[in-house]
Amino acid sequence: MKELNLNVTMNEYLPLRDVVFNTLRQAILRGELKPGERLMEIQLANKLGVSRTPVREAIRKLELEGLVLMIPRKGAEVADIVEKGLKDVLEVRKALEGLSVRLACDRITKREIEDLRLAAEEFKRSLKRRDITEIAEADVRFHDIIYVATDNQKLIQLLNNLREQMYRYRVEYLKNEKVYPQLIMEHEALISNIVSRSTEEAAIIMNKHIDNQVAAVMDVIRTKNS
Repeated sequence: MKELNLNVTMNEYLPLRDVVFNTLRQAILRGELKPGERLMEIQLANKLGVSRTPVREAIRKLELEGLVLMIPRKGAEVADIVEKGLKDVLEVRKALEGLSVRLACDRITKREIEDLRLAAEEFKRSLKRRDITEIAEADVRFHDIIYVATDNQKLIQLLNNLREQMYRYRVEYLKNEKVYPQLIMEHEALISNIVSRSTEEAAIIMNKHIDNQVAAVMDVIRTKNS
């Protein structure tokens, strides 16, 4: 394993396995750990200054997110970004987000509308700072407010689980600065139609929002494979 700049930020409120998980997750999402790269428990434990147990637990959690693959007789390696995985995740996301925005149009509160506007503004500010992780988290917060506005706990749980699986695709999408103006317009259009309770129009915009992401990430995947 090559030399990695893995900075572990300890948090007294988090179990050690979660601290290790967050560290490795960011290394994968930032591209410090490349697709196909082996994740050797002993080397990672030594690098991070922990025992093998939290590393093993973190790798299992990364596997559940689709960021790591367990290869028989070989061990763990960073999963590649493939077209099938992208399509599977975003097909489900499209259906659930369409439902979420429809419900939000009917149920969103004045406070949540204000939160949504603030989240859109914070997203725009994050674009100027050019930190991909920060931009992705700002985008997540915008969508989370729509989820909460549905007031449907089962739907929120499904969307939160799916969010982890598609986070990597979101990061790949946001690496392309050319999409930023379109994203800002889509966020603003979503807010406008949610506020006016324009259910079908909001759902159309959300579907287009996700279709644009699929197309952009597909281009990334095909470029890498060409």
